[in-house]
Amino acid sequence: MNRFRADASAEREALFEDAIEAHRARESPYCTFEADAEVEDDAEEPAWIQFGESVLNLDCTDEELDRLKGLLEEFPAFTIEELNSPENAQGTNVRISAYADEERVATFVERCFREVYGQPDGYAAWATEV
Repeated sequence: MNRFRADASAEREALFEDAIEAHRARESPYCTFEADAEVEDDAEEPAWIQFGESVLNLDCTDEELDRLKGLLEEFPAFTIEELNSPENAQGTNVRISAYADEERVATFVERCFREVYGQPDGYAAWATEV
């Protein structure tokens, strides 16, 4: 894999797909994607999604979780396996089983960044760990 950033929808999906393929080929524990959008509050972290062993891992606010559940209705091979809301956290960690090929997972990741996290059309995505 020789590129780690993309800022157009088709390029982002290709980046996610390539990173997932590289992750599987390397048998790494997971790969991580981050959205590089301007953050208003310095304490706020960028949106991120991890993928490993056919499981997607992400953090959501209550509103984002509602949007995520709506998105999952369009992806029948993707199922919420675990919701974890520690008392000291401001949201929910979500683990989703995703038994699908790289292309389908990449499509879901792109739509998740756009529809769940509300990233703008031209947001930049990074493959930060592969």
